[in-house]
Amino acid sequence: MNDKKSPVVTGTGKEPAPMRSDPREVAAFLRAARSLGQDRAGRGRLILALDATMSRQPTWDLACRVQADMFDAVADTGRLAVQLVYFRGHNECRASRFVSDTGALKELMLRIDCRGGQTQIGKVLAHALKETARDKVAALVYIGDALEEAIDDLADKAGQLGLRGVPVFVFQEGADPVAERGFREIARLSRGAWFRFDHAAASTLAKLLASVAVFAAGGTKALAARGRPEDLLMLEHLGGRGK
Repeated sequence: MNDKKSPVVTGTGKEPAPMRSDPREVAAFLRAARSLGQDRAGRGRLILALDATMSRQPTWDLACRVQADMFDAVADTGRLAVQLVYFRGHNECRASRFVSDTGALKELMLRIDCRGGQTQIGKVLAHALKETARDKVAALVYIGDALEEAIDDLADKAGQLGLRGVPVFVFQEGADPVAERGFREIARLSRGAWFRFDHAAASTLAKLLASVAVFAAGGTKALAARGRPEDLLMLEHLGGRGK
């Protein structure tokens, strides 16, 4: 994939080239994303990236509910700006602006339905690199169940994110061994963390996602100050790294 071609729509005001998906749904998503507004300076920036291919349909509602809990964790502080990124279908990868209105992001997630296609994790990582080059991104959260790309390319991008201080927190649905091996490597090279994502661990995962949001908003000091068990676990994964 040529990295010179932007994989996502980032609020430039221009419509993307037509994709092989329902143009009415795409237009609705873009209108909603643009209506959310820009973030203000001084907030931590978090990218939430979702695999929206068909294999995730059975647990999509659970994922949306857990991600909503993450938003709620910092909604009252006003210190976190979140960008929602998703991929699905044939070469479709899109993003909202960075926004602090997490309620609007919840509504935006509900507009997305799963469609068949290959994973596009490389685009997500490349997009995160471009975003942090423009303005520091505190963390990338990725939720998915499969990996269908060359791991060497993904590892290179993950390593670059690690060098730029952007940890990737990977939440894996299912137990695919190929995906797990790749996801763990992405987390390791970026100095992030890997976690299992399933129905049995929904409550724990919601708390861990909330910890990621707290980290993105205030760094390790904020995690230590809040001091919940999940915050301490996250600090262990981060190795005491400051922000």
